[in-house]
Amino acid sequence: ELYLSYRAVSSQEMSLVVRTGEAEPERLGAAVTAAIQGVDPEQPVFGVMSMERVIALVSAERRVSLVLLLVFAAMALLLSALGIYGVMAYTTTQRRHEIGIRLALGAGSPDVLRLVVGQGMRLVVLGLAAGLLGAWLLSRALASQLYGITAQDPLTYATVAALLGAVALVATWVPARRATRVDPMLSLRSE
Repeated sequence: ELYLSYRAVSSQEMSLVVRTGEAEPERLGAAVTAAIQGVDPEQPVFGVMSMERVIALVSAERRVSLVLLLVFAAMALLLSALGIYGVMAYTTTQRRHEIGIRLALGAGSPDVLRLVVGQGMRLVVLGLAAGLLGAWLLSRALASQLYGITAQDPLTYATVAALLGAVALVATWVPARRATRVDPMLSLRSE
């Protein structure tokens, strides 16, 4: 905002800001209107509101944009978790016979869990590396849209990678946990 003297710049509209101290701003609206009308009865007075309300109105569009961005980011995170879960569930179902043989030969549930989660997380780490590299390369295009951080902010990259890694770990752990409950006899008989 730029505040100029109303005498220097002739305008049809003027704003008046009043500091109310401890008083409620909404209660003083009538008194301020009466004071203005006392000086110039022809002066129209409208839009009397608190500064909090003014700030809320000014920032409403940005707030809606940020809420939409948050909703879309949550949907993307959910879709990525569902995708990882689906792929891992499918691959563990396809490997049920192999897992049954491993369990029959003496592999424990922690061994199978470590095997399935390890294989899933290797793919996740490769995907995260490719995504972080792509984000770093494309961040210059978004540099003008950022406020308060740089385009290559390491804390942001680390936080996003940690969040995605944690979601992927849960998404791979659930099918891996189910794979540890495979009955070796049933899986061997099914082949």
